[in-house]
Amino acid sequence: MSNNNQVIIKTENLTKRFKNVTAVDGLNLEIKTGHIFGLVGPDGAGKTTTMRMLAAIMDPSAGDAVIAGFNLRKQAEQIKEHIGYMAQQFALYGDLSVLENLNFFADVYGVRGKTRRERIEQLLNFARLTEFTERRAGRLSGGMKKKLGLACALIHSPDILYLDEPTTGVDPVSRREFWDILANLHVEGTTILVNTPYMDEAERCSRVGLMHNGRLIEQGTPNEIKALIPGELMEFKPVSDHLGGVGILRKADKILANQEGVLEVQTYGDLMHVFVDNIEQRRSQLETALAREQITMANFRRTAPRMEEAFISLISKMESKQVE
Repeated sequence: MSNNNQVIIKTENLTKRFKNVTAVDGLNLEIKTGHIFGLVGPDGAGKTTTMRMLAAIMDPSAGDAVIAGFNLRKQAEQIKEHIGYMAQQFALYGDLSVLENLNFFADVYGVRGKTRRERIEQLLNFARLTEFTERRAGRLSGGMKKKLGLACALIHSPDILYLDEPTTGVDPVSRREFWDILANLHVEGTTILVNTPYMDEAERCSRVGLMHNGRLIEQGTPNEIKALIPGELMEFKPVSDHLGGVGILRKADKILANQEGVLEVQTYGDLMHVFVDNIEQRRSQLETALAREQITMANFRRTAPRMEEAFISLISKMESKQVE
């Protein structure tokens, strides 16, 4: 296995246009061997189109890429030998059993003999499907279908694994189990590119790229991304005898947004997350401003920003620049 400083995926101004829509716009991306790289962004950001191009199943309109040492435009078939690709709706065969699906994909990738037997046994253990080899894929739970899809994508021991929103629609326990499996692959040196809408999953990646309107707006480690958000973060629940629900959140937001030292206000359920230049200096000031409107701060705490706060902040700033 190559060392972890070697770049295994590199794109240069990779672009995809559909008639009048630019789905991916001048993407410059570097992913190192053995990393888990997470692409995050809202629906329509260009994540799936990016992955389809990098999997050599969709031709770029402009730009180029080198994947596992092969040129995307000139050596697409060689690239396919080195990648595993799990689409959002992975094409399992519902009438085939777990074992029959694995054997089918082994045939597709030319995995035969002793290598096939050993690989299937390893993957069944790995995906915790050993007890379900005779069950039809169509009768598996959502989480088990995802794990079988992953096992099929790994049957030929690819250097690179592409996963397009692999845990969408599965329960939290299955989601955690799936990511435990990815963590083991990561330790073994497999390079993973994953599209995810979940910010807690982005936290588990080696590096993260934030996509918006087809552009990569930021990339870095999760800590580097979070460090882009200025200020200190305070969290509290606004409480009032006169207002409730959305009304109190809107009122508090309006009051706080105009206060000196407030950099940004975000709401999460019934909580407010307020970025300020200095919590010690601003807390009493903000309490006083809210108290004038008979709103108090309950469950106040100082906290560190998560990927979710960073993502919302960066997207908001990007959208406000576009409006200007």
